[in-house]
Amino acid sequence: MTTLLETPVPAAADHLTLRRGAARVLLTNWTGSSTVPSRGLYPHQWSWDSAFIAIGLRHLSVRRAQLELESLLGAQWADGRIPHIVFSPAVPLDAYFPSPDFWRSSTEGAPAGAPAGTETSGIVQPPVHALAAWLVHQADPETSRRRGFLPRVYRGLVAWHDYLTGRRDLGGGGLAAMVHPWEPGMDNSPCWDAPLARVKPAPPGSYRRADLDHGQAAERPTDLDYGRYVRLAADYRDGGYADVPGGHEFAVEDPCVNALLIVSEQALARIAAETGADPAPHEERAARLTDALVERLWSPADGMFLCRDLVGGELIPERSVAGLVPMIVPGLPQHIVQALLDTATGPGFRLGEVPMAPSYDLTGHAFDPSRYWRGPAWFNTSWLLERGLRLHGHPRTADALRSAMLDAAGASSFAEYVDPFTAHARGTRAFGWTAALTLDLLAAHDRTPGHAGDPGGTSNGVHT
Repeated sequence: MTTLLETPVPAAADHLTLRRGAARVLLTNWTGSSTVPSRGLYPHQWSWDSAFIAIGLRHLSVRRAQLELESLLGAQWADGRIPHIVFSPAVPLDAYFPSPDFWRSSTEGAPAGAPAGTETSGIVQPPVHALAAWLVHQADPETSRRRGFLPRVYRGLVAWHDYLTGRRDLGGGGLAAMVHPWEPGMDNSPCWDAPLARVKPAPPGSYRRADLDHGQAAERPTDLDYGRYVRLAADYRDGGYADVPGGHEFAVEDPCVNALLIVSEQALARIAAETGADPAPHEERAARLTDALVERLWSPADGMFLCRDLVGGELIPERSVAGLVPMIVPGLPQHIVQALLDTATGPGFRLGEVPMAPSYDLTGHAFDPSRYWRGPAWFNTSWLLERGLRLHGHPRTADALRSAMLDAAGASSFAEYVDPFTAHARGTRAFGWTAALTLDLLAAHDRTPGHAGDPGGTSNGVHT
């Protein structure tokens, strides 16, 4: 059997075609101040999408990449949260659900400091933003300094991390908690099945699923799960978007979210040093978060990190790619890094054999190769694993994963996600972060022929 470790790197001509195609997606999805994930299914600005998109945009236009992040931070709430959607007033209400008239952020979110002039959702997504801001700065430091980019975004990013480590430390153990399955970004993961079973779904006739207008039902969450999502969002809204320990029917600590928070906190330390602030508080917080991540979410028996259900108090025995993403954290003990690598390349995830990292254990009881986050491979999580592999000294495996991602991006027309065995396109096409991260992988390859070692790597894992 041929493995991905034997797959040749695409030729330069293929790279040029890929680069042009990816650039075309980002140009088409650009609205003038930000980039939509897709023109049909996702017609507004999404939080962690914009962070990943900015990472790719920096290779096309540093100015546009800066604006991507600045426009998102312009909708930040006074309590520090960055909402997971910033709604465009030009998009009809029935184009997406839940729409602005469901979230009612400017009224129901007023006690939490929602902006009065911009409609947003009230929940959040994973904190990739400080990492993105640092990488955008590094793409053209001279222009960044001339425009004062980092000083402009630094205060908002600090407030965002303060919110996550303060109001969202619902478990009291030092980690950020998520209060809705949409918040960790892996909306339909089997990790949420048990916590969601407690939630009474909203009545089917009380809302309309706009997502099924653009995607196949077999690839999307079930109606039962969607009804539970709506119920949780409505309850959070009706409670004024307040974060109260013990006051949420769904509350989890997710390893991917907190790993990204650690790496972004390290990026904040670099941003602080660049802007004349003190990096030490950020470095200290990153160290505390790393300790808490290991203490609260590491499962030696599983060889990976698991999510913790804060309502029941126990680790959730489901193995998703979220539990491998902490490989991006530089301060992990070596035995944990090795265990993560063994799990990633073992029968559950088969990294090096299948084209890209599946979103859920291939041998798991809930595995589905086509349904949203229950098995398909996603480009953003594979991009994170590629960085983690490179950081911890596994460039050959990282090279193979990068090559497979580039092949899959081109063959799938920059699909939202792909079948983990065949890399056939699933979800919507011309997807923003798929195109953006393709550009980033191409740029990394072009900087270092053969891609031996970590391009622009650093001792703390905040790659340039």
